[in-house]
Amino acid sequence: MTEISAPISAPSADTAAQLQVLAADLRTLVDEVQQVVVGQDMVIRGVITCLLAGGHGLLEGVPGLGKTLLIRTVAEAVSMSFNRIQFTPDLMPADILGTSFLVEGEDGSVGRTLQYQPGPIFANIVLADEINRATPKTQSALLEAMAEKQVTTGGQTRALPSPFFVLATQNPLEQEGTYPLPEAQLDRFLFKINVEFPDEEELISILDRTTGSHDGKVRPVLTGERLVEMQQLVRAMPVTPSLTRYVVRLLRATHPDDKNATEGVKQYVRFGGSPRGAQSILLAARVRAALEGRESPSAEDVRAVVPQALRHRVLLNFEGEAEGVSTDAVLEQVLAKVKPD
Repeated sequence: MTEISAPISAPSADTAAQLQVLAADLRTLVDEVQQVVVGQDMVIRGVITCLLAGGHGLLEGVPGLGKTLLIRTVAEAVSMSFNRIQFTPDLMPADILGTSFLVEGEDGSVGRTLQYQPGPIFANIVLADEINRATPKTQSALLEAMAEKQVTTGGQTRALPSPFFVLATQNPLEQEGTYPLPEAQLDRFLFKINVEFPDEEELISILDRTTGSHDGKVRPVLTGERLVEMQQLVRAMPVTPSLTRYVVRLLRATHPDDKNATEGVKQYVRFGGSPRGAQSILLAARVRAALEGRESPSAEDVRAVVPQALRHRVLLNFEGEAEGVSTDAVLEQVLAKVKPD
């Protein structure tokens, strides 16, 4: 028996008006960030997508492309607390999470109680700069924070500020002295965003801004409270059952044993995307629709966000890595084969 899904109801007039205000606020945020960051429209939108979806972002690109500047600028534009952690091989978990220490009494004697000093992880936006330079032990200190938005130290669990985001950067070229992120931690990132080298006109604009009198200041245009409201509104956007099914079929097609798997997936992929990948796609598609002022996401929104949502979740096998196969190229084949209903 074929199940017939009822069509989703249209948003109410009040909801539609809220979505229009949301789209206007997002345009203001993008415009404000672009006062400092030249070009990189896709990267800016990717970071904003992570914020609206309530997820974390991993930015990958060669040094000097403004990854740190972009993240800092976004943090200033949304008026939330911001901390930057420079990851190095000698960084320890306590340097991120905080530590407890003995407090001297009023008479100068050492007290018998421990006082906890919070680490830089206690901020709304945390920049994990060059995250792959820290050892796996230190990288793992972020796992609980990214997944549960809390940290456990000294036998006590402490909640992190809300909202909470980790925006990490890494350099794909330099491999000496680095520690690749394990699959479990990569899966915690909503998006992996590739930061491309700027074109000629963007380079000229960069030189004009950075070698002239441009002050490069950004004004806060959103608050943390407003961002939480926008997150809730995005999650309330209606999605058709057919679109959800399309997302599931795309995700399953990245697994070599699925009936829709392409020849590239069967030959070069060791393991496909996780269920978190499907969640990321659907949330990001909602955000993309909101950025463009639409009331519900479409199949085109889904297709547009698949590379950023899955490129770090689809794991190549030895043959794929040896032949230099691009994960994005594999995903392009999947998108070409799997069509929406």
